[in-house]
Order: sequence, then C-alpha cells, then structure tokens
Amino acid sequence: MLEFSYDALPGRIVFGRGAARQRLAGEVDRLGSSRLLLIATASEEAKARELLTPVADRIVATFAGVRPHVPVAVAEAARAMAAEVGADALLSVGGGSTTGTAKAVALTTGLPIVAVPTTYAGSEVTPVWGLTEGERKRTGTDPVVLPRVVVYDPELTVSLPAGLSAASGLNAMAHCVEAFWAPRRNPISSLAAEEGIRALATGLPAVVVDGGDLDARSDLLYGAYLAGSAFAVAGSGLHHKICHVLGGAYDLPHAETHAIVLPHVLAFNAPGATSAAARIGRALGIADPVAGLRSLSKRVGIPTGLRDIGLRNDQLDEAVALIEPAVPADNPVPVTTVALRSLLEAAWSGEAEEEKP
Repeated sequence: MLEFSYDALPGRIVFGRGAARQRLAGEVDRLGSSRLLLIATASEEAKARELLTPVADRIVATFAGVRPHVPVAVAEAARAMAAEVGADALLSVGGGSTTGTAKAVALTTGLPIVAVPTTYAGSEVTPVWGLTEGERKRTGTDPVVLPRVVVYDPELTVSLPAGLSAASGLNAMAHCVEAFWAPRRNPISSLAAEEGIRALATGLPAVVVDGGDLDARSDLLYGAYLAGSAFAVAGSGLHHKICHVLGGAYDLPHAETHAIVLPHVLAFNAPGATSAAARIGRALGIADPVAGLRSLSKRVGIPTGLRDIGLRNDQLDEAVALIEPAVPADNPVPVTTVALRSLLEAAWSGEAEEEKP
C-alpha cells in the first residue's frame, strides 16, 4: 500500500507573458503593502524600476548591494536598510542571489516577499535560505522566508544571455534530479520533478539558439517553478551538499557549479536509484539519463569541468574534507572518502570515470 507525507507549501503563483507589468500592482494590493524595499542588483535596477512603474509610489528604497551566496555582511546591510525606511514588504527582482538576499531580510524581520524572478533559480518557491561567512556557506529552512507571491513573466528572461540561461536552466534541472532521492521525496514531488525535467530539456536548446523564443522561455520558467517546488518539498541530497560547499568555500559561480557536477552525481547514484534514473531518462527522452545530461550540457555550452570555473586540483582534498560531514546518511549509494574524492576528481577534470585512462 502506498504511504507518504506531503507538505503543500503556501504561496501564490502568477504566471504569464507581461504578468510583471500588468498584474504586479494588484498582487501588492492583495498584500496590503505600501512601503516596499526593492532588492535588485545594480545592473537590474533600471529594468526593475521601468517595469515597476505601477507601484513606483510604494517603493521607498532600493537595496542594490546583492552578492552571490549572500555574504552575512550583505544580509546585515539589507536588514538595516529595511528597518531604516520602515519597509512593510520586500520586492525582489532578479535571480537566485537577489531572492536569497530578500530571504535573509525576511528571516530576521518576518517581512513578506514578493518575488519576480529573472532567471531559472527556483529558490523563489522554497523556504530554504543560505548565508556565507568566512568562506563557509550555511543553509537552513524556515517558512518565514518563503515568498508570499511569485510573479513569473517569461518576457523578463529574454535578456538573459545564452550562457547564463543554459547554466541557470541546468541548475533548475539539478533540483529536479535531486528530488528523486532527497530525504522527503514523495509521489507528488516526483511528478513535479519529472515534468520539470521534460520542460527544461525542451526549452534549453531552443533558448540557446534563439534567446527571443518566448515559448522556449516559458518552458524554462515553468520548468524552474516545478523544479523549485519539488526541491522545496523533497529537500536536498548529495548533489546540493557538494555544490553548496564548493560555492561557499571557493566562490565558484552557483549555476555553473550545479550544471557541471550534476551528471557526475547522477552517474554515482543511478546504480542505487534505478527507478529514479529510469524516470529521469524518460523525461529527457533517452534511455541513459547520464548520457542525456552530458549531451544536453555539451549542446548548450556548459563548461566541461570545475577546473574551467576556478577550482584548483590542489583544493580537492580540502573540498572532500569539507563535504564529508554534510553527506546524507540515506544517499542511494554509500559515500566513502575514496568514492567522494573520485567523484570530485571526475567533476573537476570533466571526464567520466569510464573515460579516464
């Protein structure tokens, strides 16, 4: 008999072309907010203010000091600004780092978040927060950081360059793949994950060919929403533990790190998660899901190995030591020190185990 637990997370999703311009003001009205702190990167601020014209009179300040992996100092500065201007809500417009900064503020203030994603991070539908201090990233889960409203508008992702679109989309793919063996996995999260993989695999190649393809952009944004939703419920596993350590300790780019490591973790875990591997392959349209992921990554121009994005070979032993304490006890395949070192070596070089001499 089938038995499972599923925590349906609260939150309102508004999805569609032009939704940011046409429906955002109404969503802010629904929250009853009148003093918004806009959180956006310096490069996104001008675009954000243009599309936020209908709520311009309610934006009391802008925090543009967003940084990857949300350093503690950045979080504290954003919290101070929110208190100084008397903000009653946070409006984040941007990618995962922007959403993460808003979450850091909400974590200590309880302020509601309205998120307008411009990448495929998926964190806007999760209660997971992350902060980096002293080159170490720590994460946690708290329902207070879950955005109350998320406005998905494919038009806002058109300006995302092909390389960033590919990396961000494969980061979302990692959320889906991981959801199949994460600690709180269940039939509902697995359904969302499988459909998310299908949508992402459909949209990614098309967007790299034509960044203005709004149908493909919609597929990616839809897939990212499903990916974040599956991850939020199922939780994180080996892949995310590895990537969070690498990103925090060595300041590697978040999305690219996930995109590069993903096929190697799938190859490692697949023998112990054959049903999950079969469903992942089905969503990718190929019997061998590892080969499918590698082919997709190559097709959309993802760097081959971690060495291509700044990780040095002489840092691998330290990385293994940092990752080991975070390895999930229920990973589908036992993770020994030797196995973890081998996995990281393969991800660093970009070579599959069977390709090594």
